[in-house]
Amino acid sequence: MKITRISVYHRDLPLEHPYWLSGGRLKFEVLDATFVRIDTDDGLTGWGEGTPWGHTYVAAHGPGIRAGIETMAPFILGLDPRRVTDVERAMDLALPGHLYAKAPIDMACWDIAGQAAGLPIADLMGGGSRNPAPIASSVGAKSVEETRQVLDRYRARGYWVHSVKVGGDVERDIERIRDVEAHRPRGERVLYDVNRAWTRQQAIRVMKATEDLGAMFEQPGETLDDIAAIRALHSAPVSVDESLVTLQDAVRIARDGLAEVFGIKLNRVGGLTKARRIRDIALAHGIDCYVMATGGSVLADTEALHLAATIPDQHLLGVWACQDMITAEIAGGRGPRNDHGHLRLPEAPGLGVAPDEEALGEPVAVYGG
Repeated sequence: MKITRISVYHRDLPLEHPYWLSGGRLKFEVLDATFVRIDTDDGLTGWGEGTPWGHTYVAAHGPGIRAGIETMAPFILGLDPRRVTDVERAMDLALPGHLYAKAPIDMACWDIAGQAAGLPIADLMGGGSRNPAPIASSVGAKSVEETRQVLDRYRARGYWVHSVKVGGDVERDIERIRDVEAHRPRGERVLYDVNRAWTRQQAIRVMKATEDLGAMFEQPGETLDDIAAIRALHSAPVSVDESLVTLQDAVRIARDGLAEVFGIKLNRVGGLTKARRIRDIALAHGIDCYVMATGGSVLADTEALHLAATIPDQHLLGVWACQDMITAEIAGGRGPRNDHGHLRLPEAPGLGVAPDEEALGEPVAVYGG
């Protein structure tokens, strides 16, 4: 089997509500999505998606995905998409770094590999749990009152796992955390996501002031060095996501005891092929996981769900799905959808969902025959 054609589509995905990142320092209203179709000489077609969370969140740029694919395409055409590590190496040689640009190609290859084997991607990767995975909400940084309103909106949709954005103002963060915890129903899971917005002194002040709550914080510093520097000064469990990009990052976090949770974002780390190695580091060290699409449609959510299903249920804290946050529909209602705050793994071979090509429009680039 060989890759004969790579078609690239661009689609804007408007958000249902404007979204402020931690501290309100960045506002997003639309996501720049790239969809990739890979065709083979055996007649199988695979789909991938790359949708960064805006252009300014981390080093990932929507138009950069399309530019990266243009650079990598000549090195990918003619390869067997089922041999995902061959494709991975070809991309890494053709374009060092730029992992976010490689993720949709990797996703489409896994889609084809699963179809060729007659298995869902999760089973092709070693076995997938059929227990529904809890979806984590994403609550933008707001006032106490607005935070309550957004949480209630998600609860009405069945969500019981939440990611509440904090950062930027110590007193306000303490007030919001204490208010959320005071009104949190028994059994709900809340992660307070700083998105790197705190300085070291801000992190220590908030985490010490809320120690009695047993709250868990994600990315409480800009870098792994910042997280390491304050590690001995607080007792809160820590999740790392923005600083978890490479396998080397995962090894350092596990070796140095910097976090109890990995937030694995598939587009950020370069796709399933690289993400499964990070998953293995986590499980080998007793580190729990959130698995997340960086953003995007039901395709990106489904990819995250496949990796999540390969993690033992007791180590999976949740998946983040963006589909309830966007207004565009690109798959005609197909694919895993919110079911009382959970997503269910598709049983179809491969990814288990494909876009409606009419909803994508004409490709912006085609490589190969």
